[in-house]
Amino acid sequence: MKIYVNRQPKVGPWGGGVKTVNKLSERLLQDGHTVVYQLQEGIDVIFCFDPRPNSFGENIDHLYAYRKAFPSTKIIQRVGDVGTHGKPELTSTVRNCLKRSDYFIFPSKWAMEYVDYSGDDCSVIYNCPMKEFYQNRNERTQLPAVPRVVTHHWSTNQKKGFDLYRQFDEFCQETGEFEFNYIGQVPNGYNFRNQNSPMPVSGLVDVLPNYDIYLTASEEEAGANHVLESLAAGLPIVYRDTGGSIPEYCSLGGVQYSNFSTMIESLRKVRDSYVSYKKDCLKYSDTNDMVVEEYGKIIRRVYES
Repeated sequence: MKIYVNRQPKVGPWGGGVKTVNKLSERLLQDGHTVVYQLQEGIDVIFCFDPRPNSFGENIDHLYAYRKAFPSTKIIQRVGDVGTHGKPELTSTVRNCLKRSDYFIFPSKWAMEYVDYSGDDCSVIYNCPMKEFYQNRNERTQLPAVPRVVTHHWSTNQKKGFDLYRQFDEFCQETGEFEFNYIGQVPNGYNFRNQNSPMPVSGLVDVLPNYDIYLTASEEEAGANHVLESLAAGLPIVYRDTGGSIPEYCSLGGVQYSNFSTMIESLRKVRDSYVSYKKDCLKYSDTNDMVVEEYGKIIRRVYES
């Protein structure tokens, strides 16, 4: 089978999306398939990892034009970002894809519902962390006198929850009840007391296990990798109930909240029953090898249908 993937493998400290492309390409080659990254004759299955343009400028419209010329070619659309963080044009693109592709892969039930899709020609496959995040897993059940709370984001979009992070940072400075550490980039005008510089994924796998509790205030995430990385690192999670995929992803080892007041209550709840939440958290063991395995099964199934 000749399979076109519209994102190329990359070498270096990239995030989960690139790592998944790398693993998918490697797995398909191991299974004896031909994998190409530019449109050419003889493609059996198009696996659209992202409908936006790739490094060759080929976007979803080029893929549909190809299928019009070669009607036997199947198109599988992986839905990642659904445009909720200030990208309404991407929401429209995804909804248009749903009318024209042969099969769809959603990262959460929430994402599927958000774009208002229903049908049998789809699967919900949760994102999963890279196995590297398990290598220094925090299995400690004894908390320090002041529990260390952490979060990390590379985006500065306000929907990542900076309103609550700022309040929590001030709360920690005033009360000393928790220590709050922020890793990543922040919007202009934000200055957290304990802010770490952005670092590659290879640094996160060593840094996250140094903390005790993970906090996320992010909203409407289609497939939230940051909480999965934290579960893999062994951290119970306190998360916003408007987090999109996050309540689905944090069914193990997590407590939700709705506002700043209930956020503090949830943090205290995890702190006061830490052994129990840690035990649940450590049951999580998924890796993105499982995601690639499922993608491969879907490619074969769609090709043979």
